[in-house]
Amino acid sequence: MTEEWTNSVVAERMAVDQEFNDRVRASEFSSQEWSLIMSATEYTIDEPSDPAAASIVVDREATNLEAIMPELENIQEQMNALGGAGGGQSDVGGQKGGLFDGVKSALGIGGGGSSGTDHDARAQTARELAGEYGRELQSHLESKGRWEEICAIAAAGAGGVAESGRGDGDADEDSI
Repeated sequence: MTEEWTNSVVAERMAVDQEFNDRVRASEFSSQEWSLIMSATEYTIDEPSDPAAASIVVDREATNLEAIMPELENIQEQMNALGGAGGGQSDVGGQKGGLFDGVKSALGIGGGGSSGTDHDARAQTARELAGEYGRELQSHLESKGRWEEICAIAAAGAGGVAESGRGDGDADEDSI
């Protein structure tokens, strides 16, 4: 991914962040978890040389959400230890815990962490939510009349390459 186009949309991202807060609150992720997810997520524009066909997608090669799942679990355990402070509706291991559950978890008794399967499922959910965010950002850029400009910047930064290399065809857009 080239940084030129992402640097050009900082103000728009801030606006989309505000609009997307309700969607994050309705998700299983707290705002702290979402911040970490967004820090680990990189976006690219597929087919930037053709704005009509172009789309903002999660860069699968540069984004490894599975790697941050243990840290998301730590955030959730810390929130549970504080009595569930924070947003989101996440629950580690299928149990909502309060102070007592958080202390037990910190001591290593009573439940253990999430399995690799849980991490994979949460990573997929995070990827889908990040994909929604990318589509929302694109929609925002289109409504502000900046989409063609941003595509031109991305195309120039990619050396005019029309495809970002997603390689999974159009069906992948729904499973970002």
